[in-house]
Amino acid sequence: MGVKLRYVLAVDAGNSKTDVSLVAPDGSVMCTGRAGGFQPFRTGVAAAVDVIAQAMASVGLYARGEVGPCADHVSACLANADFPVEEWKLAREIKRRGWGRTTTVHNDTFALLRAGLPLGAEPRGVAVVCGAGINCVGMTADGRTARFPSIGRISGDWGGGGGLAEEALWFAARAEDGRGEPTELARALPAHFGLDSMYGLIEALHLDRIPGRRRHELTPVLFAVAAAGDPVALSLVHRQAEEVATMATVALRRLDLLTEEVPVVLGGSVLAAGHPQLNGRVEQLLAERAPHARVTVVTAPPVLGAALLGLDAVGSPPSADAKLRAQFG
Repeated sequence: MGVKLRYVLAVDAGNSKTDVSLVAPDGSVMCTGRAGGFQPFRTGVAAAVDVIAQAMASVGLYARGEVGPCADHVSACLANADFPVEEWKLAREIKRRGWGRTTTVHNDTFALLRAGLPLGAEPRGVAVVCGAGINCVGMTADGRTARFPSIGRISGDWGGGGGLAEEALWFAARAEDGRGEPTELARALPAHFGLDSMYGLIEALHLDRIPGRRRHELTPVLFAVAAAGDPVALSLVHRQAEEVATMATVALRRLDLLTEEVPVVLGGSVLAAGHPQLNGRVEQLLAERAPHARVTVVTAPPVLGAALLGLDAVGSPPSADAKLRAQFG
């Protein structure tokens, strides 16, 4: 498509899908593409960035052997870029591809924060994403940030969609065989896959008759059982709320923002689903611990935040921000 001066190539790359959008400096979305999951920790950096190329190729933005950038600036917000050294390695590989004259790479939680800031607001606030996993970032207008490694249990994390599914399986298995307290999860989880026992579900998962990637389907089942009043399921949902509120509160404290009016942005598939038992509990806990926080939930596609960061980088006016948000709903 040739060089598009001051156009932004926005990239949101997550564990399950990778989205790209080419955005004009006035906020107009020129095209969007999608490809598979972005997992550099499994595939290596180059193969992971190949997935971004596939998303670009799906709308004609990139073809093997093409010379020259397709945008002035590449704004990439990437899952699994949890440490600065990972951001640096990914940025180096993206720059090597020559897709933009300049490139910035951020952890994808920064995209959520940017998308949740009010129009014209300074870059200041905290975001918690709870999707497949859980993560949190905070920043102030002077550039200070608060971050967590957020790479799983070894970094102190708990929950997210994957973690909740694992916990639900654990409690359901113990309920069925007598090691744990009774819970409707013991019936509901296998029933989701057309099975009549946890024993059958455990066997099917172990022997890969049900692929492990389908475990995430159990998270909505957990929320449905909790909504019906099951104490075990509800305790897991409330623990997830505790984790979300704790991460946000700690980030606010580390940035000296607990006593100031500041946005706390919630997003990711689990929080964006709007389960009252989860989101209501998060808001209750934050009202107690950070009473000045203004809690919002972002349901727009995550690539919106990457695009907004890109428009910031090329100096687009606030009208471009508003136009872009309108196109993403």
